[in-house]
Amino acid sequence: MNLLWNGSDSASSVLILAHGAGADMNHEFMAYFADELGSESLAVARFNFAYIDAGRRAPDKQPVLETTYRDVVQEIVDERSPQRLFIGGKSMGGRIGSHVVADGTEADGLVYLGYPLHPPGRPERIRDAHLADINVPQLFVEGTRDPFCPLDTLREIIAKRKLNADVVVIDDGDHSLKVRKSSGRSTRQGWDEAISEIEAWIRNKQ
Repeated sequence: MNLLWNGSDSASSVLILAHGAGADMNHEFMAYFADELGSESLAVARFNFAYIDAGRRAPDKQPVLETTYRDVVQEIVDERSPQRLFIGGKSMGGRIGSHVVADGTEADGLVYLGYPLHPPGRPERIRDAHLADINVPQLFVEGTRDPFCPLDTLREIIAKRKLNADVVVIDDGDHSLKVRKSSGRSTRQGWDEAISEIEAWIRNKQ
């Protein structure tokens, strides 16, 4: 598996960030978060799902995506034996990470960057049942304008499923946490807000 790393090779903790459905691990969003989160204590790993490397636009079926994610986790555990391992990613990548943990892959926490709770305008297709099978802390980083994850719906799900979950809200953020000029700040500033919250959350899980 071709992994991209940010942060120290000797970091005690590792965060795996998987890309969303429409971009690869080198997308500006992915590169920025990995670069800014990588540090002496936290190494960030990125990878491509197989359909990206094969030059296809449509993601593989979920079982194939899950197998790839499990293989990445196993490779990192075998090679680095991190003291703490966090799993997550952007949109689809975070959702697939949640499924592998719900199915038994061990991790110390999950970090979602724009969790796709349901397709825009399709609340009847909500993807939440498996979240209750996750017994480690979960962090949802969500924008207030994200049609994939309305905040009221997310909070209802957290209460209904009794999730061990925290929510970071990026005001005016969309599904990629981009903010408008009318918000009074840049998208990079919005991303930095998210990064600071993720760093603090991971530190507090020690």
